[in-house]
Amino acid sequence: MIKVTILYPNKKGGRFDFDYYLKRHMPMSIERHGSALRGVTVERGLSGTIPNSQPTYVAICHLFFDSVDAFLQAFMPHAEVLQGDIPNYTNIEPVIQFSEVEIHRSL
Repeated sequence: MIKVTILYPNKKGGRFDFDYYLKRHMPMSIERHGSALRGVTVERGLSGTIPNSQPTYVAICHLFFDSVDAFLQAFMPHAEVLQGDIPNYTNIEPVIQFSEVEIHRSL
């Protein structure tokens, strides 16, 4: 299994509309990825390691797929629409990482 991690760094002047992201963008993304999408999580940054400090990332999204190929087949037909929607919720340039999941366990 692979995980596509999309990180939105906390930066001065950065804007991130969680309401839009959670109610419009993510449902659209989940629908367009279809059955290839094995799981998804969205996180809202609360703080850094020091209490009440600013979080490193405003938001983090994790998308789970069987393989990079499965992701590309699901994403590429919708890339223009999904990426074109980004300005509707943020002006932050996301950082994207592909990872192979070695351990995954929900308790």
